Amino acid sequence: MSTTFADAFYFDSLVWDWIIAVYLFLAGMSAGAVMISIYLKRKVIQGHPSTNGIIKATAILAPFGIIAGLTILIFHLTKPLMFWKIMIFYNTTSVMSMGVILFQVYMIVLFAWIGVIFKYDIGKLLNGRLPIVDKVLALIERFENSVELFLGFLAVLLAAYTGFLLSALQTFPLLNNPILPILFLFSSLSSGAAACLMFGVLVFKESAHSASVGWIHKFERPVVMFELFVLVAFFTGLYFGGGQSQAAATAAIGGGFWATWFWYGVIGAGMLTPLALNAVSPSVVRHNKAYIMLVTTLSLVGVLMLRTFILYAGQMTTL
Repeated sequence: MSTTFADAFYFDSLVWDWIIAVYLFLAGMSAGAVMISIYLKRKVIQGHPSTNGIIKATAILAPFGIIAGLTILIFHLTKPLMFWKIMIFYNTTSVMSMGVILFQVYMIVLFAWIGVIFKYDIGKLLNGRLPIVDKVLALIERFENSVELFLGFLAVLLAAYTGFLLSALQTFPLLNNPILPILFLFSSLSSGAAACLMFGVLVFKESAHSASVGWIHKFERPVVMFELFVLVAFFTGLYFGGGQSQAAATAAIGGGFWATWFWYGVIGAGMLTPLALNAVSPSVVRHNKAYIMLVTTLSLVGVLMLRTFILYAGQMTTL
């Protein structure tokens, strides 16, 4: 019996739906953009980082990813007006609650990092009206290196956490997989790179020939190839695990709606097409804004489709 579009998104064993997939995508994109921008700031960018389009893009995208993701999640709750309890009352035995703590610490450190980078711009904007802000930023700047390293560590945790969150659903063999956090870490780097390129070049006017854009172009290929390798390991481990693990792998990629979604959307459009385009396109084309828009859109859609696929296909087979 063929699976209709509606049937694919609504079935009896469904615990979490597409809202969670969007939330996971946005959080991962934020973490990936931060990891990439920290490296660019430390190793690649010449001059003050506040003038770099990739850093400017991250200063908007990274907080937006968390704030938008949490907002979507809050309104998805049964009682959205009670969300503040989750932000105050912690449960150290809950993966979701530990994630809330991670998000809060990450946001504080992220804003501190952004504040130091754009200290002079913030000072001009305030024009002496809030001298306490200047004092706080000057204090944070004294520990800028430590703050930056801690933020990078938090970004890695956040990217992997999105995989640990799904692993908490232990009744689903595809989701309760130790490789999932690694897969989501690399998909976060992939989406972060694509988002940084798209907004850095097209919105914040970073030169398509700059060192930071060139580095991201070189970085994308090994990340996507390793992501493909992790996917192979992910499904190989499930298949040879036998029993319900094998059934879960077969149900996910062996045929039907979600297999089509995976092979044509995630693998074909989201990974192989950008890899092929980068491999065959001459340098002058790769630095064209239309080309950047196309490749980054494919990459971002591919990562969103991957998160949606893992979430839905992972809930089709139970233990």
